[in-house]
Amino acid sequence: MNTAVKRILISKRKLKNINKRLGRQITKDYKDKNLLIVCILKSSAVFVSDLLRNIKCDCKVDYISVSSYNGTKPTGNIEFKKDIDINPEGYDILLIDDIIDTGNTLKYVKEILLEKNPFSIRICCLLDKPYGRKADINADYIGKIIPDEYVIGYGLDYDEKYRNLPFIGILSDEQERR
Repeated sequence: MNTAVKRILISKRKLKNINKRLGRQITKDYKDKNLLIVCILKSSAVFVSDLLRNIKCDCKVDYISVSSYNGTKPTGNIEFKKDIDINPEGYDILLIDDIIDTGNTLKYVKEILLEKNPFSIRICCLLDKPYGRKADINADYIGKIIPDEYVIGYGLDYDEKYRNLPFIGILSDEQERR
């Protein structure tokens, strides 16, 4: 196993099952809607690509990029890097993120999107870490609630590394101190 990983939290097989479950529910809820999926880059890219294969209704996909972390700690500042290209007016937006921790990033992005007059906005997060929540926001679709530990893999990174791990693992204490 990679030395940066203390232990595997969610296996590749369990991630596949989470995506199937979420895909079925999203398909059911959006089958008759004008769905625009908005993925928050970079960490959500792996999750959204697997999730999309499990959504069986028409949709458009766009990407937004913001940053709020330095190493393992949220900075408290959100840097806006890239806006969506599709005009979301009249769409039902499903905002997808890898993890909801403090909630600050999702709240910020949701407020930006609300200004663009979508019909609705719901949130899907692969992981939910409710213990660190600072913003008043919750996901409508949650893959798994996890403990308050720093996780890597399956798109989630530490200093831009470990996104390519096929599972979600807890960052080792030794790696976190570096």
